[in-house]
Amino acid sequence: MTKEFEQISLKPGFMKHNGGVLFKNIAENEYQFKSKINENHLNAAGMTHGGYLSALIDAGAGTAAHRSANNAPCVTISLDLKFIGASKLGDEIEGNVKILKKTKTLVFLFCELKCENKIITSASGVWKILNLKT
Repeated sequence: MTKEFEQISLKPGFMKHNGGVLFKNIAENEYQFKSKINENHLNAAGMTHGGYLSALIDAGAGTAAHRSANNAPCVTISLDLKFIGASKLGDEIEGNVKILKKTKTLVFLFCELKCENKIITSASGVWKILNLKT
């Protein structure tokens, strides 16, 4: 099931504006995504802004929820983040997502962001699977 990373930020919007997100399926309940840190992702101290890391996890983990829900639209209900380390300009950030549980209407997952093989952010979240059929 492993394949190459694909750009998922194709439509105009926040993540495309911020450089996009590369994504791939690893296994039925495992996904990966990555992004390179650009100058516009930095805070005043020259480190990657926590808001960007939050948005990156929301986009990457949200895509994992979406794919695990048979491509149904999903929206974030909760996202609990722990900032553990730092990254800087030019670093490649890799996210690893594990789907912990899926019901008919919810996806529960865990995500870690790594830089140079060190965890910089961890997150647990819940996504609502939208049933848009009328």
